[in-house]
Amino acid sequence: MKRLILATAVAAVAAASAVSSSEAEEKLVTIVTSPDAQTQLMAMVLTMQAAQQGADTHIMLCGPAGDLALKDAPASATAGQPPRDMSPQGLMQMIRDKTGATVEVCAIYLPGRGADQSVLLDGIGVAMPDAMARRLMDDDTRVLSF
Repeated sequence: MKRLILATAVAAVAAASAVSSSEAEEKLVTIVTSPDAQTQLMAMVLTMQAAQQGADTHIMLCGPAGDLALKDAPASATAGQPPRDMSPQGLMQMIRDKTGATVEVCAIYLPGRGADQSVLLDGIGVAMPDAMARRLMDDDTRVLSF
């Protein structure tokens, strides 16, 4: 009788573990550093697809790609790209607005420009290295780097 109860308890714990791990939310961190508008746009396309499939998405922009976060962004960030005439910055904002994705510039982007957070689009923050490192190291996180 004790064996039956023990076996049942072990089976229940195993089943609960399987359910909780299969229900673990997928997390995606997209890191964009490329200055190329087409590469930036493709990074946003894949991030949007992941978000639409249920991933908790986080975008970090660094180096030349940090310009996507600027209120006064260069034409390469705002010009429409084929085939749908969407800009990297426009799709990035759409991802943030429609999916709740977090968008941040890397911690050294603004100091490197000699600027402060006032130059960034509303709703875009600055990534804290410790928090970003934890996010990247999380077992449930996938990282895309462009």
